[in-house]
Amino acid sequence: APLFCQKVKTDALLQAVQCMLLIIWWILLFLFPSSLLVAASSSTGNTIHNSIMSPQAPTAASSWPAGTALLLDMDGVLAEVSQSYRAAIISTCKEYGATSITLDTVAEWKVRGGCNNDWVLSLDLIKLDPNGRSEGLTLDQVTETFERFYQGDPATGTPGMCDLETLIPRHELMVELKRRCPRMAIVTGRPRSDCDKFLKLHKLDHLFDVCVCMEDGPPKPDPFPVKRACELLAMDPGPSVVFVGDTPDDIRASVSVNCRGIGVATPENAKQSQTDGKPFDSDALCTAMKSCGADQILEPGFERLLDFFPPPPN
Repeated sequence: APLFCQKVKTDALLQAVQCMLLIIWWILLFLFPSSLLVAASSSTGNTIHNSIMSPQAPTAASSWPAGTALLLDMDGVLAEVSQSYRAAIISTCKEYGATSITLDTVAEWKVRGGCNNDWVLSLDLIKLDPNGRSEGLTLDQVTETFERFYQGDPATGTPGMCDLETLIPRHELMVELKRRCPRMAIVTGRPRSDCDKFLKLHKLDHLFDVCVCMEDGPPKPDPFPVKRACELLAMDPGPSVVFVGDTPDDIRASVSVNCRGIGVATPENAKQSQTDGKPFDSDALCTAMKSCGADQILEPGFERLLDFFPPPPN
């Protein structure tokens, strides 16, 4: 009888333990569904431990909801501007004696953030150079000079640097993104006239019903442009809104309102990284975007952006 009682107690204890393990399993399955499904298919206990304990890189499929809206910055994302806006900054600075300013200088300031207006940035850089003739210089004067370089001078027949801009992503990719995600908007620090001109030139204007530009309100990193774009798209900011930019200011503006910030490497920076034998996203701008909360960094042309927007059902 004592042995029989002991066996009954042992069986009851085993059943209780099994029940507890089953409860724990269902709790973990609820919290970590993808990890445990991978673990269940493995034949070793180490795989179970690693799949739960080792966090994976965020992906479009697992860590975030599918995108329902796409916001795109323009310069460095859609438009290749190293020979236009960036070059106009350099030329404007040289016009006022600031000859020490280079593209690297501009890039350093963009990494710091708060440089979303290239007219203001040009004036700040002129003041930075010890040889810059900044005394009494006004923003209006700098803006006029900048625009002469960027837009061209009809009086002299000088072409503008804006003519050197090219489209970074494939046009076919943009059309497919629109098919998958009808709610698309431009969020840029460009003046509206420059934004419209680029979109029409590259036959993209029909893809965007909403463009938030310089004239509309405070620039990034203020979240206003992102919130305004969401408002015009008739939706609330949130994780299903994907914003693609090429500077820390873009990412800060996005994540501050709980949208998904995606960084993209600029063509010139990615090319330099490749020349140096480094990953495409190893430059200072990409590193800064990661530290500001970018979920991922994409290659120039953002082909992988399609992964965030599943095709509509047939």
